[in-house]
Amino acid sequence: MGTVKESFETFPFDAPPRVFERREEQLLGDPHARPGAPRMGRDHPPIEVVHFDAEYVQRAFAPPRGVYESDFMRLEWQTMNGRQPFYHRNCDVDEMSFQVAGVRSLMTEFGTVDLVPGDFSRIPVGVAHDNYGREDIHVLFYVPAPVVEAAPAQRTSEVAIPPFDGWEPGDVNEMITECLAGPGHDVVLAPADERALLEQAKGETERIQVLRPDDAPGTTWLYRSSHVLIGRTVAAASDGRVYRRIRNAEEIQYQISGRRTLVTQRGTVALEPGDFVKVPVGIAFTSIHREQSVHLTVASARAVPQVTEATRTAERLPAAEIEALR
Repeated sequence: MGTVKESFETFPFDAPPRVFERREEQLLGDPHARPGAPRMGRDHPPIEVVHFDAEYVQRAFAPPRGVYESDFMRLEWQTMNGRQPFYHRNCDVDEMSFQVAGVRSLMTEFGTVDLVPGDFSRIPVGVAHDNYGREDIHVLFYVPAPVVEAAPAQRTSEVAIPPFDGWEPGDVNEMITECLAGPGHDVVLAPADERALLEQAKGETERIQVLRPDDAPGTTWLYRSSHVLIGRTVAAASDGRVYRRIRNAEEIQYQISGRRTLVTQRGTVALEPGDFVKVPVGIAFTSIHREQSVHLTVASARAVPQVTEATRTAERLPAAEIEALR
């Protein structure tokens, strides 16, 4: 059997990793059994995949679907075709988003901007905002403030009244939330003046920054906090002979485009656009794909459990079958 490399990495990835040479059949194999010796180690569950539509499907408006959540970060999937039913103001978190499909007008006290597939944005803590989606799908990240941009903006929001064609000011509510802004975290819901909220941007100097990284190979980090990094990874065809192991962080991935096979010490699974997957801390993993693959990459130095039902699970394969995939 062949040898592979292992890149032994440390969050926040500000120093070069150590690199080891490994025998792949050992890296993916079962531990040696010693007759009469007490059993060592625990049984660990396989890697799980959560899938949501990557293309818009008409449906009634519903709250965002939680995917991963802890006291330190919340990740959601949302789809909409119209307005959400209230303006929202976070008390504790910055709210990042990635636009998957459709167009979404993000309306805030820092201005309005139309988001299209591939756009990233951040709503700073304390800024009221609403959305108007047209066949929209987006992924949301709630992270305790402060979060900072780690890449330059492609464009910014602007004062826009009306914020979209056909808009008329109406009766709206404003919801204040604490903690991670999830279900049960609302503080108060009260009427608000939508025009006044949007005109607040005229007196503000800050604007919503829209990030849109180029297609440079590797991971481009876009947002950074004390314990979370959010980025996008572009990878050309790969034979998966270089494994990564992050000693002090979990890695959540969301497949944007392309198909790949994720190989880990807790199973192997095929990924397609719309798939979420999480690699636990300390687990070696790699990807095999014949064409370019693009995915979101979220590194969290604190555990973020999965809070929705898995769509499918990984299967442990011997190294010989992994080699055959190449």
